[in-house]
Formats: sequence, C-alpha cells, structure tokens
Amino acid sequence: MPLVSTASVVDAARASGAGAAAFNVIHLETAEALVSAAERTGIPLILQISENCVRYHGGLLPLTRATLALAEAAEADVSVHLDHITDPALVHEGIGAGVGSVMVDASALPYEENVAVTAELTAWCHERGAYVEAELGEVGGKDGVHAPGARTDPAEALAFVGATGVDALAVAVGSSHAMRERTTVLDKELIRSLRETLPVPLVLHGSSGVPDEELRAAIAAGMTKINISTHLVSVFTGEVRSVLAQDPTLVDSRKYVGPAREAVAREAARLLRLLGAPAVAG
Repeated sequence: MPLVSTASVVDAARASGAGAAAFNVIHLETAEALVSAAERTGIPLILQISENCVRYHGGLLPLTRATLALAEAAEADVSVHLDHITDPALVHEGIGAGVGSVMVDASALPYEENVAVTAELTAWCHERGAYVEAELGEVGGKDGVHAPGARTDPAEALAFVGATGVDALAVAVGSSHAMRERTTVLDKELIRSLRETLPVPLVLHGSSGVPDEELRAAIAAGMTKINISTHLVSVFTGEVRSVLAQDPTLVDSRKYVGPAREAVAREAARLLRLLGAPAVAG
C-alpha cells in the first residue's frame, strides 16, 4: 500500500476514540517487526525515528530511506515520523527525504525561545505539507526539565498551540521516558481537561512505563497518539538473551536477531490491538 500520512492516522484515531500507535524504529530489524505487526492486525501504525537513532546510525538517510521503503511496501497503513528532533537541519533533511511529519523538540529552551523556534519550523513544514508535533517542556526523565510528577497547564498549552500553529501536542500527565517497569498511573482528569481545552490531538510520550489498563483509560479520557519505544526494545533484547542462553555457541547473528524480531512483532501486534480499538470513557 502507498505510504500514508501521520495526520491521517492520528485524525482517524481521534475521530473514532481510539489510540494512534507510534512505535520507535531502532534498526532495520525493528522496522521490519513493526511493519509485520501492522500487517498482521490491519491497524495503522506510525513508525518513529528519533534524533538519537539518527546519530547512532551516523546520519538520517540510510535508515530513514529503508524505513520509508518498508512503509511504502507494507500491506497496511504505515506512516513515518521523525521523533524528538532538536536540530533544524535534520527537520529540513527529513522532510526533504520524504518523511511527512516531525516532532520539533525545542523544549529544552526557555519558553519564549521554544515558541519562536517551534513556530518558525512549523511554518516551514506546513509550506511543504508536513505535520508537526511539539511540546512545551521536556517529559519526565529527559534531563530534569520535567520531573515525573510534572503536569501540563491547559491554559499555557492552549497559548502555545495558538502561538506555534502545531498540529499535535505532547503533554505531561504523569509518564516518564525510558521506564522499564509498567507502573505509571496517569492523571486522567488532566487529560480530560486538556482534551476539552486544546483544538489539537494529545500525544503521550513515555508510554513504555504505562500498564495496559492505564493506556486504555488515557485514550478514553482523550489521549490520541501513544508513543512506545523502551518496552519494545526490552522485548527485543530479552529474546536475544534468551536465545543465546539456550545456545552459547551461536555465532550467526541472524539466529538470535530473527527470533528477537519475531518477539517484537508479536508484542507490537498485541499493543496495536490494545490501542487501536475505540475506548469508552468510564
């Protein structure tokens, strides 16, 4: 199927009261696993490539082009999105390479500078038909700007969206990046307030630390785009460890990377079914 836009995935999920799954690509094997999950379930998926991932691979184009190729060949609706991009040059390069959406991350800057940088890049992206996500301040676990207990103020969020023109907003409602245990309890009342206040979809970062029932409750309260990375990375690494422990003589990396890819595909498919069904507010 042709590559679809992140806007179409997010808007359709929001309209139906479902979650739009956004899973991070780490290397080609995870991209393959995630596309396989979308094909198995028939549920749309956003593939995300972060700035950290770009740096790991020594540049944006090789992995991004491979991911775009996988998305374009997928027998499911798949979009490609750049995640947590702080370098404007990478925004320009990614959109120029065919990526249709980006999270502009100027959240480490003072508020007024964040607004100015985000507004400028958003205008540039919109001129090229690209969709933009942003955030007011860093989500917990990202260099301390937000502690895990930090919360987004609805009035400030509304002013930020109005000043920048962004299409989606990542909000702080109790989650934290890079969590390895799924124990987070989200602020559902705040999610409801943000959903009622803001004209754009809400994005949950740090979702790896949020258990299934909380993710469903967050979607029911008004959260739309759900970003997951660390949890799926842990599934991949856990399977590699398991296979190598069973046969320490293995030297062909395909013999342990292949099972890890399949483990991620299974868990990503489970999460797609969890997030992709409409949620009913309790």
